[in-house]
Amino acid sequence: MIKLHDLYFKPFISEKEIAATVERMVHEIADELGDEIPVFIGILNGSFMFVSDFVKKYPKPCEVTFIKLASYEGVKSTEDIQRLIGLTQDLTGRTVVILEDIIDSGNTLTEVHRIFENENVKKLIIATLFYKPEAYKKDYKLHYVGMEIPSKFIVGYGLDYDGLGRDLPEIYQLKTTQHMTNIVLFGPPGAGKGTQAEYLKEKYNLVHISTGDVFRFNIKNETALGMLAKSFMDKGELVPDEVTIDMLNAEVEKNADAKGFIFDGFPRTNAQADALDKFMDEKDSQIDAMIALEVDDEVLVKRLLERGKTSGRPDDADETIIRNRIKEYYKKTAILKDYYSAQNKYFGVDGVGSIQDITVRLSQVIDKL
Repeated sequence: MIKLHDLYFKPFISEKEIAATVERMVHEIADELGDEIPVFIGILNGSFMFVSDFVKKYPKPCEVTFIKLASYEGVKSTEDIQRLIGLTQDLTGRTVVILEDIIDSGNTLTEVHRIFENENVKKLIIATLFYKPEAYKKDYKLHYVGMEIPSKFIVGYGLDYDGLGRDLPEIYQLKTTQHMTNIVLFGPPGAGKGTQAEYLKEKYNLVHISTGDVFRFNIKNETALGMLAKSFMDKGELVPDEVTIDMLNAEVEKNADAKGFIFDGFPRTNAQADALDKFMDEKDSQIDAMIALEVDDEVLVKRLLERGKTSGRPDDADETIIRNRIKEYYKKTAILKDYYSAQNKYFGVDGVGSIQDITVRLSQVIDKL
C-alpha cells in the first residue's frame, strides 16, 4: 500500500500484466494496419509511459506525436477540457491512432474528435490501455481496449494524483476505506490477551472483535447466523469458515467508521487466514499484523492455576487440562506464524511483566505499522 498526498492506494495491476496487455494491443493494431505507416498520437500527460512502451514494441515503421489536454482536478474527471498543446504536423490522408492511457467519462474523446474533424485524416482509431465502462457516457467507438476496470480512481504508469504517482511502474487503486489498523491478536491461555485487547482498543480507538463473544451473541439472540452455527455445533461438527466470516462481516459492518479492528480468536487455520485476507480486501483494507504474546509455559500454568481459584472455570483448576490447552494453542499458532511471517506481518511480543509494560511493548509494534 502507498500514500500519495492525503490518500492511500493499494496494488491493483502488476507491471507484468501491463506489459502483456501492451504487447497484445501492439500485435492487434499492427495486424490491422499492415504496411501502412500510422501516426500514433498520445494524450499527455498520462499516456507518455504507454506510448513509449507501445512504439518500442511496434514491429513496423511509424510516427509519434502528442497533444496535451487537461480534464482532471484531484480524483474527479471534469467537463472542462482544455487543449493545451495542439498538433504541429499535416495529417491529411493519414491513419491516426490515438493512444489513450485511460478512458472513463469520455469527455476527452469529445475534444479529440473535435480536433480531428478539420484535419482530413484518412482514419481515426481510438485505442485505450484502460477503460471504465461503468463511467463511459459517450457514443464514440473504442476500437481497441487493453483492460476493462472498475470505476475507481487509479494511479501509476503515467497516471497521477495531483502530480504524484506517474513514475510507478504498476497501477494502484484508490482505497475507498482509508488507512485502518487491523490486528490479529494471539496469545496462549493465561497470556493476558483479553486484558491487553481492552487497553489497545481504547488507546487506538479500535473495535475488539472476539470470535467467542460474536458466536455467543448470535446464538443467544437466535440470529440467522447464530442458528446456523448452532445447527453444526449441535451435531458435533465444526462451524464452516463461511459462517464465521459472515458473522465477522456483520460486526465490521456495524462499525463501518472504525479506525481498525482487533481480531481475537480468528483466524485459527491457514484457510481462515486466507479467507480473512480476502474479506478485508473486499473492504479495501488488510490485516496489518499478527501480534502474539509470548509467555513461558510454566508462567502460564502458574497464572491459570491462580486464576482458577477465583474464576470458577474447571479448566483453570486442572494442570493437565491447562497444559493440553497450551499445547493446542502452539499447534495452531505455529501454522499461522508461518502464514503471517511470509507476509512480514508476524510480531512476537514478550508477555511477561506488568500490564503497563506489556501494553508499551505492544504499542511499539502498532506504532510502526
